[in-house]
Amino acid sequence: MAPLALPLTPLRTSREQDTHPGCALRLPSTASSVSTVRAAVRERLRAWGVSAQVCDDALLVVSELVTNVITHTRSDHLECRLSVGAGLLRLEVEDEIRAHTLPAPRTPDPDEHCGRGLLLVGAVSSAWGVRDAPHGPGRIVWAELPSRTEECH
Repeated sequence: MAPLALPLTPLRTSREQDTHPGCALRLPSTASSVSTVRAAVRERLRAWGVSAQVCDDALLVVSELVTNVITHTRSDHLECRLSVGAGLLRLEVEDEIRAHTLPAPRTPDPDEHCGRGLLLVGAVSSAWGVRDAPHGPGRIVWAELPSRTEECH
């Protein structure tokens, strides 16, 4: 069964200095939500005319951040937000219940099959970070990428 997802809806981001419109998607914290959020983000970035390289990087970032919520928190739902402005694409993934530790990159052994997500996020984004959600017990992990425009494939 496909996850119940709200369509990407227009919003204004919570950052006071950012007045550019964005969009949001709320999904259940299940493995099938990764493909759902990727498809929705790809569609939105195409509509915004974001370059193919930035689109690919954004899809990698959002996949890793959503997977981390599913893997490391007890959240029933997550929210993915996108905004673009001032030459940057900002992606945010918010969980409902913070994990006991802050998300941080680690150096996995070469034979490990996981543990590289935040290393990848750091490699393809110009900046990323973590902050507590302004309302409730959740946490927001965000990343920013340059938002060159062209066609996203």
